[in-house]
Amino acid sequence: MGASLSGSSGMGPGPGLGDIPESCVACVFLYLTPPEICNLARLNRAFRGAASSDSVWEKKLPPNYQDLLHFFPSERYHNLSKKDIFAMLSRPVPFDDGTKEVWLDKVTGRVCMAISARGLAITGIEDRRYWNWIPTEESRIKC
Repeated sequence: MGASLSGSSGMGPGPGLGDIPESCVACVFLYLTPPEICNLARLNRAFRGAASSDSVWEKKLPPNYQDLLHFFPSERYHNLSKKDIFAMLSRPVPFDDGTKEVWLDKVTGRVCMAISARGLAITGIEDRRYWNWIPTEESRIKC
């Protein structure tokens, strides 16, 4: 009995999530992780618009993300939104003849790097007494 009385005010439906200004939603998104932002973007149009805002994704990118873009031809990222740049940099980007990879962590936005053994400068690496290269299918980097 109490539930039906408290739920019916007689004034019709009140404000909903779609009534929150997009700029307010964007401010909240600054405190969320990229996967959380993408999940909330599916809720409604205001959330989707805020989730596409460059101001939100600029804060998720590391300060040196421009340096990472140099691994790509400029026409590939020239007209992309910050969200699309984040998505592009979240996939491993090989460089230095494929001996190294760099990418952004999808949750923290921090720069990650993988370096193969062949990409390291190791003293005595050519001396077979100390080193024996054994290729494996489990290796992340194929070279």
